[in-house]
Amino acid sequence: QVQLVESGGGLVQPGGSLRLSCAASGFNFDSATMAWHRQAPGKKREYVAQITRSAMTDYADSVKGRFAISRDNNKNTVYLRMNSLKPEDTAVYYCNRPGFNTWGQGTQVTVSS
Repeated sequence: QVQLVESGGGLVQPGGSLRLSCAASGFNFDSATMAWHRQAPGKKREYVAQITRSAMTDYADSVKGRFAISRDNNKNTVYLRMNSLKPEDTAVYYCNRPGFNTWGQGTQVTVSS
């Protein structure tokens, strides 16, 4: 079955960096568009970024220029490099295959001094 396992979250100071990973299995990863979303406490889940099978990328305005999504098809893994982190980036981050209602457990990112 489809599995998505996120990792790499943690506590980081404002201005710091983190790299999240999402290991995928159970579908043809090479041909799939993959996306990252996040959900902050008390807020709805929101879109962060996506990457197509041909590595075209798209970002939410709130993270453009600070975050970078990438993929390694040999490892069936999608990454989210997050730089210049702000307290408002604090959330649980999830990866997802757009159009499919399958979500991993998420990974917590906390940006605080």
